[in-house]
Amino acid sequence: MLKDKTTVLKFGGSSVANADCIKQVCEIAVRESENANLVIVVSAMGKATDSLVKLAKEFNPLPEGRELDMLLSTGEQVTVSLVAMCLHQMGFKAISLVASQAGFITERAHNRARIAQIKTDRIEKHLNLGEIVIVAGFQGITEDGEITTLGRGGSDTSAVAIAAALKAERCDIYTDVDGVYTTDPRIIPEARRLDLISYEEMLELASLGAKVLHPRSVELAKKYNINLRVRSTFKPDDLGTRVVKLSEVRNMELTQAVTGVAIDDKQAKLGFMGVPDKPGIACKIFDRLAKENVSIDVILQSIPRDGVIDIAFTVQQDYLQKAVRIAEELALEVGADKIVFDENIAKVSIVGAGMLNKPGIAAEMFSSLYNAGINIQMITTSEIKISCIIKIEESHKAVKAIHDQFNLAYSKEEIIV
Repeated sequence: MLKDKTTVLKFGGSSVANADCIKQVCEIAVRESENANLVIVVSAMGKATDSLVKLAKEFNPLPEGRELDMLLSTGEQVTVSLVAMCLHQMGFKAISLVASQAGFITERAHNRARIAQIKTDRIEKHLNLGEIVIVAGFQGITEDGEITTLGRGGSDTSAVAIAAALKAERCDIYTDVDGVYTTDPRIIPEARRLDLISYEEMLELASLGAKVLHPRSVELAKKYNINLRVRSTFKPDDLGTRVVKLSEVRNMELTQAVTGVAIDDKQAKLGFMGVPDKPGIACKIFDRLAKENVSIDVILQSIPRDGVIDIAFTVQQDYLQKAVRIAEELALEVGADKIVFDENIAKVSIVGAGMLNKPGIAAEMFSSLYNAGINIQMITTSEIKISCIIKIEESHKAVKAIHDQFNLAYSKEEIIV
């Protein structure tokens, strides 16, 4: 029978990595199903997606997007069926659905599709029968029947989208860490777990390399005001970190200027050197890259010298080969002297709603990097974030220097005391 409320739980690859992990997931599911209709969204087991990508590249270094989606979508299909089998063995009614069966309609953009709508009729039918519904994350289908995937980390987005469509009471993202930390605790052991973080701060951290949540999932959670929590599969009684409205964080008087430090070591830098300094050049470069679905992050244009400029920007390493190919084609069109690229870079960033109207934060960050002997190659900022491009081999040292500079191992109350 349909209960008064619905809960969505998402389990990542590490949470379903093997049979024991799947049994743990099912125990959590059974407990949660006592008080709510339950939808579970799962990723592929462990490193299954990485293995499939590696296998694809043995046949083609740049596999065609449609066929790659056909291959990668199989990973989650394995997981949903195993979770359903485990629940059946435990005596519970459950059904597994791939995204096409669950009503996930996406745009036609392979490898990074966006969800257009979720037709929830079938999910609701099974919930009404008292079944636990297990849905394959990360994937969808176009209106004309083409299988798509949402991009790496897309299962988070699948879960939040289902929570929004079903008007769920909450959406819990289970992973192998017990919440959101001031930085990656594998890099800085003294990193502190946050009880609360705003949608805005979480979105910036996720976009800047923090791997706890996928950026698009946070965007959706903010848009639909989803009660979102990050929890550990291996500490099921721990409530983890809540992602909340900015007002809930800023209403606390003791707000630190910087909430966290993120690192993205999957960046690459690409540059057009010696480009004529005239109108329309940047437009032509970035318009072509956009049409080829290559996302650009940090952009730097040099001061004109002898009628030419340099234009450099960063892309994700996964798209570097594609971006270099496009850039080489464009070099002749725009009259660039040469194309250069560098994969040995990282982006280190600070994020914090408390940075608003607080001068000197950038100076503190730059000072910490200077004192650590780290050179900054590029800089970009927004109201609540500052990012620097540095050498990849200095990234961990940079995170530690910044984390120490802003006393992030301690809460504001501890600093005052």
